[in-house]
Amino acid sequence: MLLDSNILIYAAEPEGAFLSRWVEDAAACLATVSRIEVLGFPRWHLLDEERRARVELLVGALPDLPLDDRIAARAIQLRRQKKMSLADSIIAATALVHRLPLITRNATDFTHIAGLEVINPFP
Repeated sequence: MLLDSNILIYAAEPEGAFLSRWVEDAAACLATVSRIEVLGFPRWHLLDEERRARVELLVGALPDLPLDDRIAARAIQLRRQKKMSLADSIIAATALVHRLPLITRNATDFTHIAGLEVINPFP
């Protein structure tokens, strides 16, 4: 399963403990762009030290699926079909190319993508 950036961010919060099922799953991985999004968060300096450490631990424990030519080509197709952020197109393309379900809180951002299984773990 491919974890969206927001899953990692929420999992690092005290209220996000219920996400450990997803984040600690042996099949969990992330797109390289998610690592960049999470660790390059513009307001990183505003996070307390404990939360920064938790985020770094979560991201460091997950394998990356790097951006390659197949993912880039699929992301281009997705962006041509409908306006979406660069990161979302790369994340969706990564899930599609690797045939993985995408775990995200922002399921509606991806519902237009045929063939993409999207799971929202939030109640």
